[in-house]
Amino acid sequence: MDAIKNLINRKSAKKLELPFPTKEEMNIVYESALRAPDHAWLRPTKFLEFKGDSLKKLSKIFEDFAKKHYSDDELFIEKARMAPFRAPMVIVLITEVKNHPKVPAIEQMLSTGAAAQNILLALNAQGYGGVWKTGKLALNDNITKFFNLGENHHILGYLYIGTKTGEDRKVPEINIEDFVVRH
Repeated sequence: MDAIKNLINRKSAKKLELPFPTKEEMNIVYESALRAPDHAWLRPTKFLEFKGDSLKKLSKIFEDFAKKHYSDDELFIEKARMAPFRAPMVIVLITEVKNHPKVPAIEQMLSTGAAAQNILLALNAQGYGGVWKTGKLALNDNITKFFNLGENHHILGYLYIGTKTGEDRKVPEINIEDFVVRH
């Protein structure tokens, strides 16, 4: 796929189903992800990949977190329990923040954000779809404990991955001049 066309036409998938990418295709995806900008070559970005039966494990993690931190919200507990089954594959986006005098935590998290975009673009180029989800299950220091991650780890979101089905999302036209000031 033409690189510019891939950039301009990529959009979050509304609905995802089987098949998900093969291990070989995911190796290309991860290789693309790890080409994201990374000041001082710290390699702060980590991924947890769940697919098939391991989605049940992710569901249990989400449910346990929701029961502990939102015990009075039965609707959210059920939503958290069912969340992993929105797609046949889920990647957890993690930043392992490392102490460095010139690279603050936010820059390391931005590197993971750039890696996530590279994942979505690599998936799109191979004919797959994805969507990045956050909410209460991400950007929350309490959730990392349920993944047995250290205090220096931050979950930036979840990429739901599979084959796009149904109609593509409608993306509004963008007037570039609304976003760019040229000097």
